[in-house]
Order: sequence, then C-alpha cells, then structure tokens
Amino acid sequence: MATTRTVLVTGTSSGIGLSTAALAARAGWQVVATLREPARAQALTTRAEAEGVVLDVRALDVTRTAEVEALVDSVVETYGGLDAVVNNAGMGLVGTLETLDLDDYRRAMEVNYFAVVALSRAAMPHLRASRGRLVTVASVGGVVGQPFNEAYCGAKFAVEGFLESLHPVAAAAGVGVVVVEPGAVATSFAASAVRDRDALLAAAGPYEGALRAYLTRTESVFADAQHPDEVAAVILDALQAEAPPFRVQTSPVATAFAGMKLADLDGSRVTGTTRRWLDG
Repeated sequence: MATTRTVLVTGTSSGIGLSTAALAARAGWQVVATLREPARAQALTTRAEAEGVVLDVRALDVTRTAEVEALVDSVVETYGGLDAVVNNAGMGLVGTLETLDLDDYRRAMEVNYFAVVALSRAAMPHLRASRGRLVTVASVGGVVGQPFNEAYCGAKFAVEGFLESLHPVAAAAGVGVVVVEPGAVATSFAASAVRDRDALLAAAGPYEGALRAYLTRTESVFADAQHPDEVAAVILDALQAEAPPFRVQTSPVATAFAGMKLADLDGSRVTGTTRRWLDG
C-alpha cells in the first residue's frame, strides 16, 4: 500500500485550485492537479518549481463524465488508491433572466453542479476504501442568493443541498464530506464572469442602472479580496483535520455573510440587504 496520500484537485490553472495544489504538495500529498486546457498550466508549473514540489498535471474537462471516470480510474491505477478529492473547478456568470438564455443556465449547472456530482460519484468507492475526504469549494453564493447571479447561485445552492444530504450517508461509510465557502477571492474568477463590462451593460435594457450599481459594488468588494493561498490553507485543513465540520467559511467576512442567511428564517434580512446593492 502507498504511504503517501493522494489527492485529486480540479481547476488548478489559477487561483484557489493552483494554490491548493501547491500547498497540498508542500504538505506531503501526492497531488494530481487537473485543468481543462493543458496550455494554461504554466502558472501552475511555475508555482510548483518555486515551492520545490512535483505535481502530476493532467487534462480534465469536468463536464465530460466519461473523461472524469477514466481519470479517476487512471489515478487509482497509478497510485494504488485515492485519499481525497477537492472539487474546485467552476465558472461564474453575471446576468439575469432576460439577459441570459437557458443554455447559459444549463452551462452553469453543468460546470458548477453536475461536474461535482460526477467526480464525487466516480471517486466515492475509492474514498470509502481509504476512509478519505471529499472537499468541495462552494461559495457564500451557495448560501446567500445574489443579484445578477441567479445562474451561479442556483448551481451553488444545488451543490450545498447535494453535499449536505450526502454528508451523513458518506460519514456512515467512513468518508468525510466538507464544503468550503469563500467570499471574495483575488483571482481571475470574477473577471471571467464579466468578460466585457460595457457590452454587459449595453445588453441589460431595463436593468442597466441596477446592474451598474451591482458591478460598482462588486468591484469595491474585490478590491479587498482574500488571497487564494488563505483559502487553500482552509482547504488543506479540511483535508487533514481529524474531524472537520461539514461547512467552513474562509474568512470572518464570509462567516458573517453566511451567518446572515442562517439566522434569517423569513428571508427579509437577506433580500433587504441585497436589494440595497442595486441602489445607485
């Protein structure tokens, strides 16, 4: 049996996934770092060299279930087992019902929700065998719905419900399930959700004023965003702690934001707060 623990991390070309792969390898894990486009691996390999660690970098499109299953089988064949998974790959999408189409919503669900289900399902027999850990990067947007993020938050709400339901079942089989909830993080994630600000505003129609106010507020929030290494440190703790909680936020700001929802039984505090974001 292998003595080095093996973890599979998705979405490692940048941001949280890149930091998680590097920190886990530095902590002694054998890291299989996946990304959709191998051509975007330069930042990952540069960080690995700087840390003095070796990563097993592999291509993976998390929306292709057959590819996901084949990769898990290959990892198990290579290393003799699988001790942990970090579901990190995801996508943001800014817009609302009348500015997005159904294919946009379906794409958000495929990347942010169904990909998590597919990888978790493929990995679970191996995690049972190792009594391992299934860690998923969700978001405070999986707890508090946010304006112009219906597609993204809807998918992240689904992730939270799926994993909260799975948690006791997996625990009975010896597998720990953890959801990590970051707030604003200094990565390219937010920018990728708003690829062309001017075009987004031009297409907003009657929602232009509210969207402009939302984008201005969001830019100010991300100006003080958390560093991805800080989030990765929380993920590493979730991987290694003897008995981590099911749900963990990555900063006091994220904890306070998520706590607003959990203490708001009728929803008025949440919707009152987010409605004010749209006032110019």
